[in-house]
Amino acid sequence: MEFKASQIASLLNGKVEGNADAVVNSLSKIEDGKPGSLAFLSNPVYEQYVYSTDASVVIVNKDFKAESPLKKTCTLIRVDDARVAFGKLLEMYQQAKNNKTGIEQPSFVSKTATVGKDVYIAAFAYVGENVKLGNNVKLFPNVFIGDNSVIDDDTVLYSGAKVYHECIIGKKCTIHAGVVIGGDGFGFAPNNDSNFKMQHLGNVIIEDGVEIGSNTTIDRATLGSTIIRKGAKLDNLIQIGHNSEIGENTIIVSQTGIAGSTKVGKNCIIGGQVGIVGHISIADGTKIAAQSGIGNTIKEENLSLIHI
Repeated sequence: MEFKASQIASLLNGKVEGNADAVVNSLSKIEDGKPGSLAFLSNPVYEQYVYSTDASVVIVNKDFKAESPLKKTCTLIRVDDARVAFGKLLEMYQQAKNNKTGIEQPSFVSKTATVGKDVYIAAFAYVGENVKLGNNVKLFPNVFIGDNSVIDDDTVLYSGAKVYHECIIGKKCTIHAGVVIGGDGFGFAPNNDSNFKMQHLGNVIIEDGVEIGSNTTIDRATLGSTIIRKGAKLDNLIQIGHNSEIGENTIIVSQTGIAGSTKVGKNCIIGGQVGIVGHISIADGTKIAAQSGIGNTIKEENLSLIHI
């Protein structure tokens, strides 16, 4: 696909500086820009490349001031936030790539399932009894959706994602490859010389706009629900224990483990390899550095913790 600088500026509510008819057909890093490519500059560390790049169009912040002449072949688009604007273009590009519809064979869709408009169900996917798939849902190969689960509009599940029975996933969520939602929590009671398994009869609820990275696992509740609130972003290889709750817009980085019945507030940032014990609360806005261990409730909001 080809786009003119003027068309891109219109999409991003930006202003063209240079050739409004400059055409791009690919995306690139600014240091690797080639004729016909679109790049962006937001980090001052990379400013040196804007003067030498061969990219035809570069997205920059409105307040960018060139300290040297740019190449005559380089057109700028000035926007409020170059990184966010470029991210929006990447999102549009990804949506265009994933705009598949229809049901491929072999796949299984229960006769009792409800399937919305413009849904894509890839080969070897499984959709169980009484499942509800909203409009524009995308299920890639080997996705499993268990009985009585709900996947709402515009949500994408990539290859190998598994959603156990009776779980609910909201609108515009992205579930990456290998994610398991709704497996049993790790609940065992010592019983003489053995460990008695506690059955987990609850579910998992994932609200709108959540993204979950590859091979992350979210355990179903013993009773009630494990909940991931809207806008939360989870990296790869994270473990969320049964009956836990992750607050709105909270970010959790890879290899973090959160034990059962823990409540994490909204707008928190949790670094990689953090361990959090069960049955505690983390206040809104808390920032936890990588490899920290949290063993007690945090009540003070907007607190920054470094290697507790």
